[in-house]
Amino acid sequence: MSISLSSLIFLPIWINMAHIQQGGPSEQEQTAALKDLLSRINLDELMKKDEPPFDFPDTLEGFEYAFNEKGQLRHIKTGEPFVFNYREDLHRWNQKRYEALGEIITRYVYELLENDCNLKKISIPVDATESEPKSFIFMSEDALTNPQKLMVLIHGSGVVRAGQWARRLIINEDLDSGTQIPFIKRAVDEGYGVIVLNPNENYIEVEKQKMHKQSSDGTDEPAGRRERRDKVSRETRKRRDFYEKYRNPQKEKEMMQLFIRENGSPEEHAVYVWDHFIAQAAAENVFFVAHSYGGLAFVELMIQREADVKSKVTAVALTDSVHNVWHQEAGKTIREWMRENCCNWVSSSEPLDTSVESMLPDCPRVSAGTDRHELTSWKSFPSIFKFFAEASEAKSSSQKPALARRSHRIKHEEL
Repeated sequence: MSISLSSLIFLPIWINMAHIQQGGPSEQEQTAALKDLLSRINLDELMKKDEPPFDFPDTLEGFEYAFNEKGQLRHIKTGEPFVFNYREDLHRWNQKRYEALGEIITRYVYELLENDCNLKKISIPVDATESEPKSFIFMSEDALTNPQKLMVLIHGSGVVRAGQWARRLIINEDLDSGTQIPFIKRAVDEGYGVIVLNPNENYIEVEKQKMHKQSSDGTDEPAGRRERRDKVSRETRKRRDFYEKYRNPQKEKEMMQLFIRENGSPEEHAVYVWDHFIAQAAAENVFFVAHSYGGLAFVELMIQREADVKSKVTAVALTDSVHNVWHQEAGKTIREWMRENCCNWVSSSEPLDTSVESMLPDCPRVSAGTDRHELTSWKSFPSIFKFFAEASEAKSSSQKPALARRSHRIKHEEL
């Protein structure tokens, strides 16, 4: 015998009305109880009862997908690209499936950074205890010892992690456009050391129930009292779960966030990596590539470490950066330095490197050759390396005359 959705919705109301007819609470109390009951009925939540369980594979092979020789994600059997709407009319389930695949992609990119790019995974904070939350960055073997050049990569906000520009591009386009791997490989080939930041890894998540259990496990509490409390807790949980299975059949676990010390935001992370790694690097020329929110994090770094950044950084390539020198209250000296040493490749339908007018008095803006925000890093890839080479050459040539003048002055004084 099947029960209709409408029956499920109104069953608690019929039961409550029956209780009312038998006498009991006052009319005012009954009205309040009915209002409370009706407020708890959520049709959207009830519709979830027909969803398949959120039980997804934890490997690419389990999803029956793999990256081909072109770095494109394809179905192992059909060769087709990834399909988001795997089940019609189940958008939430499809979204959860997509997110589960995204987590696998993140781990896959981490493996590529270590195995394909030969980067080292470095845990932070550097002085973290065994029990505290930790994050990590990636560095080339010579990142701190390379005397010439160091490249620092910062991605934007959202679900992306170290080594990625855009998860959507990795899944729907290819690894080249969606990851930082082409930048890393070319940088290594051209003699740069490399540091890859991980600004969105700000906290770890733990289940609230587990945390509560750990914190409320009072060993000093008398055994009898603890048993009574546990019995009441079990009965309360049983009633709640009975209700929840109708209200929200696929209720997700309640999680709490434990933030990582000195890395609780992208801005904090950028300053921390600067202080503990980049500032210690031997490189004469440091270059930044920062996408979207990564540009804002860089400007914040400049505000907090202006003198150090100016003395060490040669050039900064921003790609569709969302920084704002007014809102971030960047001073005049910072804005002047950015005009001379930064360039922002923005989303635009104009050809690559075409000058684009800016409303802000900071760095020059040029077209990235695409009007898609997430593609700006990949499309400006060749121009960025050219920009860095020219900046490095300009710095060298500006130093040579100064050295020559100093040498001439010494000779003149000796005479």
